[in-house]
Amino acid sequence: MESMEVLFQRLGRSQFRSRFHLGVKEREYCLKKGPEVVCQHAADFIAKRLAPASIPNDGKQTPLRGHPVFIAQHATATCCRGCLARWYGIPAGIPLTEKQQHDIVGVIYYWLHLQMIQEPDNLKKTQ
Repeated sequence: MESMEVLFQRLGRSQFRSRFHLGVKEREYCLKKGPEVVCQHAADFIAKRLAPASIPNDGKQTPLRGHPVFIAQHATATCCRGCLARWYGIPAGIPLTEKQQHDIVGVIYYWLHLQMIQEPDNLKKTQ
């Protein structure tokens, strides 16, 4: 996998990927649960929704909202096997390895961390 810096530069050039941001509710959830719990959620989602070789609803298995990890998955192109193939060169049709799953969770965590250290747009406008 390429460096986080290079990956996030590429993701930043995608109009679709760069439109995703954590809202107030998602930020509060991350603060309340903490990084360990949120990362465990990410690992569980990846193991159940992306790791299998065959996913019947591939491309539709990750909601656009409802959990900070879901938003992060769309922002980082880790939402479906098609995106994993296009953005990371991880072919569909074979199970993800433990290392691949770990790396994907790392990408999600990095994006969430960047979001949490930035001042949210909606708070900037109201202050």
